Amino acid sequence: MNRRRVVVTGMGVVSPVGNTVEEAWEAVRAGKSGIGTITQFDSSALSVHIAGEVKDFDVERYGIDSRAVRKMARFTKFLLAASQQALTDAGMTAKTLRAQKAGIVAGCCFGGMDAMEAGFAKYCDPAAGVERIPPLTTPLMISNEAAANVSIYYGLQGPSWTINTACASGTDAIGLAADMIRSGRLDMALSGGTEAAISGFGVGTLCQLQALSTKRNDEPTKASRPFDADRDGFVIAEGSAILLLEELEHAKARGAHIYAEIAGFGSSNDAYHITAPLKDGSGAALAVKEALSDAEMQPGDVQYYNAHGTSTKANDKGESAMLKLAFGEHAYKLKISSTKSMTGHLVGAAGAIEALFCVKTICDNFIAPTINLDAPDVENGCDLNYVPNKGISYKVDVAASASLGFGGHNAALIFKRYK
Repeated sequence: MNRRRVVVTGMGVVSPVGNTVEEAWEAVRAGKSGIGTITQFDSSALSVHIAGEVKDFDVERYGIDSRAVRKMARFTKFLLAASQQALTDAGMTAKTLRAQKAGIVAGCCFGGMDAMEAGFAKYCDPAAGVERIPPLTTPLMISNEAAANVSIYYGLQGPSWTINTACASGTDAIGLAADMIRSGRLDMALSGGTEAAISGFGVGTLCQLQALSTKRNDEPTKASRPFDADRDGFVIAEGSAILLLEELEHAKARGAHIYAEIAGFGSSNDAYHITAPLKDGSGAALAVKEALSDAEMQPGDVQYYNAHGTSTKANDKGESAMLKLAFGEHAYKLKISSTKSMTGHLVGAAGAIEALFCVKTICDNFIAPTINLDAPDVENGCDLNYVPNKGISYKVDVAASASLGFGGHNAALIFKRYK
């Protein structure tokens, strides 16, 4: 059956490794880490003092009216900046976007942690109390406000969805936006994710969960080390990434530059545990297999896989097992890398920035490395080709990416070279 094809015609990013697509991609190509010492709050009471913070961020850099963002939380500003980049890249303006059958689907996990903490501090202060909680605390902190504010800023009256499937949110958002275009409900969609959870409470909760790396506070650039035997947890990060998706004929009619095509999307749930993945990777394998089926591809058609690769013991072991289930013997031929080794874990935006890197991999025929991979954890099944420490030039026509989130959420995307 013929179906509408979905292509990528614009991209934007705000991240620890750069605040434009060019900056971020050049950094990961070079194996440059964006992890550093936390500056947004005093972390001295915590066991973790490092994170992937967005640096030198200024919304006016992208032509956004600074007055429009005065009453926005940090995660919302990130999403607006990434969206503006994607629209500019695609040759679109607010006026031309409003004239389209368009919408936005954004992934987000934590929402406005800065607004929540500020409001709660007032509530807990005996000298302040509930009457001093800022009136806009609720709209600033709830996770749907980022997508809503982007819709308001551009006058975009199409669907405005926020997806929260934890660390799989950004991947699911792109997949669902693509499905909306395939179905004919939309012709264009801003899709991706945003997150800004580097706060005392946000980092503190993850410390208590024992999910974060604590061994390398004095060597932050070496802390995120997916698939390495000496890994000890992930590094929390923040930022946003957006892909402008468009129906192929619509894109061709307006003379748009096409970066790549979305070929497949899959989603699943482990139905096992609220934080731990299935040890054999079978739940996530379902999502990858569904994406392959959706793309009408065989495992051997994929040359590159951008790993979820969080640098936790359980994830990296389980994901390696998953790849062997989903790709069979071809898993050993795949070129695999975890760009989280450089960006850290952007949580709700992680799948989005990794999808963007998949697109750039296809465009440039270059695979970014997994840095800090000094001794692969072969004893625990991490024995695949994770492109250690140095990127490689390699012809990539098909790239895949998967995200695995708390709650057992799994999502996978497949991109291919547009022909």
